[in-house]
Amino acid sequence: MSSENSKIASLREWVIEHKLRTVGCLWLSGITGSIAYNWSQPNMKTSVKIIHARLHAQALTLAALAGAAIVEYYDHKSGAKAERVAKFLNLDAHQNHKD
Repeated sequence: MSSENSKIASLREWVIEHKLRTVGCLWLSGITGSIAYNWSQPNMKTSVKIIHARLHAQALTLAALAGAAIVEYYDHKSGAKAERVAKFLNLDAHQNHKD
C-alpha cells in the first residue's frame, strides 16, 4: 500500500512540475482517441471526422487547463508552491556563491 501511495505522490509531483507537458499529452491522446473513434463511424465525411476530433481534443484541453488551474490554486493556498520556489532560489543562490 505504501509503494502505491508513493507512486501516486511521485506522479502528482511530476504533473505539478510539468503542467503544460501534461496538458499537451492529454491533448495528443484526446485527438488520437477521437480520430480513432470517429474513423470507426462509416457514415461520416472525412472533414466531419476531423472537425469532431478537434472539438473533442479542445474540450479535453480546456478540462486539463481547468484542472491545472485548480492544482495551482491548491498549491498556492497550501504554501507548497512557495516551498518549491524557496528551494529553487536557495539552490540558485548556493550556485552563485560558488562562482
